[in-house]
Amino acid sequence: MTLRRVLVEWTMTEQRYRAVLEVDAGVPVTEVAERFGVSRQAVHRWIGWYREEGLDGLANRSSRPQTSPAQTPPEVEAAICELRRTHPRWGARRIEFELGRNGCPGPVPSRITIHRVLVRHGLVDVMPRRRRRQDYRRWQREVPMELWQLDIVDGIRLADGSETKIVTGVDDHSRFCVIAAVVRRATGRAVCLAFVEALRGFGVPDEVLTDNGKQFTGRFTKPRPAEVMFERICRENGIVARNTKPRTPTTTGKVERFHQTLQRELLDQIEVWPDLQTAQAAIDAFRNEYNTDRPHQSLDMAFPADRFAARPTDERLPLRLPAALAAATPEPGPVPAPAAVPVTSTVTPTSVMLSANGVDPLDLAVEFTRAVPLSGNLAVCGQQFWLGPDRAGAMVTFWADTTVVHLLTNGVRLKTVPSRLTVAHLQRLLDEGGRLAGPPPIPTGQPGDPIEVDRTVNATGLIGLAGRQHPIGYHFAGRRLTVRLDGGLLHLIDNGVLLRSLPNPLTPAEHARIRDARPAGPSPTPAPEPVRVQRRISCRGSLTVARQRIHVGMVHAGRTVTVESADHTFRVYDGDELLTEAARTTTLPIARFKVRKPEPPRRSPLPPDPRNATESHPPAAASPKSPTCARNPMA
Repeated sequence: MTLRRVLVEWTMTEQRYRAVLEVDAGVPVTEVAERFGVSRQAVHRWIGWYREEGLDGLANRSSRPQTSPAQTPPEVEAAICELRRTHPRWGARRIEFELGRNGCPGPVPSRITIHRVLVRHGLVDVMPRRRRRQDYRRWQREVPMELWQLDIVDGIRLADGSETKIVTGVDDHSRFCVIAAVVRRATGRAVCLAFVEALRGFGVPDEVLTDNGKQFTGRFTKPRPAEVMFERICRENGIVARNTKPRTPTTTGKVERFHQTLQRELLDQIEVWPDLQTAQAAIDAFRNEYNTDRPHQSLDMAFPADRFAARPTDERLPLRLPAALAAATPEPGPVPAPAAVPVTSTVTPTSVMLSANGVDPLDLAVEFTRAVPLSGNLAVCGQQFWLGPDRAGAMVTFWADTTVVHLLTNGVRLKTVPSRLTVAHLQRLLDEGGRLAGPPPIPTGQPGDPIEVDRTVNATGLIGLAGRQHPIGYHFAGRRLTVRLDGGLLHLIDNGVLLRSLPNPLTPAEHARIRDARPAGPSPTPAPEPVRVQRRISCRGSLTVARQRIHVGMVHAGRTVTVESADHTFRVYDGDELLTEAARTTTLPIARFKVRKPEPPRRSPLPPDPRNATESHPPAAASPKSPTCARNPMA
């Protein structure tokens, strides 16, 4: 390989030397350049190199420039790489801002230069561009305090095993965080307390935008819409409460983007927090930095506090709040010193009614939260609650007294079981971080009221009620359904949707023997109308729907029938007569709803031909092996 390279170089040098000799012999430079296939300037360069350095000057040489005045200084590159390694979430735009704010060892490079430096050192992954930044259109209000976006986010797990929520709020114009409150449970009362604190601190906005959570709106409340406390506060204080369309989180994109920043820069750094007060202090510190010291790219690297302005104090009207909420959030003022409490005294909450001895509580009910272990079997004060391994890690809220225990998650009741807890157990749970419970989530029912119970359908379509097995349909095999017994009807419910109604096989006396029964909640939502299509039964007695073949019977060959898709089954009707019912095994949608050709008319048998009356041969009988073809005119 080295010998070949030397030969090539000598050949190039020899060609240049011959060109120089021809020019010295008097041949015009233009003619020499044309013969050697180069430009006149190249020939002149060769002549100059030969005169200055001799034959060695005609060898190949690098065309790389000696200096590059536009090259980024090494000190600046080192500063860029150091900022990126220290803050892995910072991009080229943020690094450019920080170099300009904190000082740069040289001239501040442009954003694209910083990006190229990061790519050259392998500190960013190059990704294909989706859309240009100019193609996006940003929507925002013109002035601050015109619109607030509110939402609720989780992600803080405490050392006691509970998981808290964060009520957040962002001003639409300035991206200023107005609410960042950590609450144990995202109830309507807790959300309203955080909202009222922001109203007293910054004033009343013109509008608020939230999702359709039950804390913010009651328009989806069953059986009829109702006004919740949040909507009442907005109405009485002149705030327009707006809600997004269902399943459209991009409508509240600014507060959702705040959640992403909060998660990446704070919550992901600590997995378990010691207590709620420590988490709230960290959230407050992050909120102050976010508002005053963190540039926002959507604001052209400005700080949210630079664009936010609260309502002037002299323009604020007194807040109109519900009585229960006003007592819990007094107006800001001097805080009186707490009264000294003797260490030996026992402080009993004023809301707990005491028995005749003045010590033991009466009708004590406690709410507390626990995390489901990996086994799915949760134990509280010696009583075990089976929730299943599929709910491992989920947070479950308990409402417990000495008679019954309700288990809920996100406000939805999972199950209700008899309580084995004593008053001492409840008092212990209250001391360990529990809270006095309000009214039970499900009121105690009266005899004859509708009841519900959860059951898993076995492989043959049976469920167990009051010691007996009852058929409900083999197509429900393996599913966990809610059975509602309401008078003479038995309803099958899945996630609040009514699947099927059957006659109630139990007597009122047997209702009391049902295990794990509970008072029924709101009436279920009827299932959507089934899809009906038309099909022609083939000569072999089958039809096809969504590429699933259903056998009806050869006796029905040639008929046009109606196929109904409902309850995860296909039901075949001939008029009002149900011919067959088959479980749906296909997941494909139904694409054809009508038969492709009209049903041919049935032909009556022809009269005998008088010309064949004298023939001695009897008419041929139909073959017993193909009766369908004899009945089917299309065969």
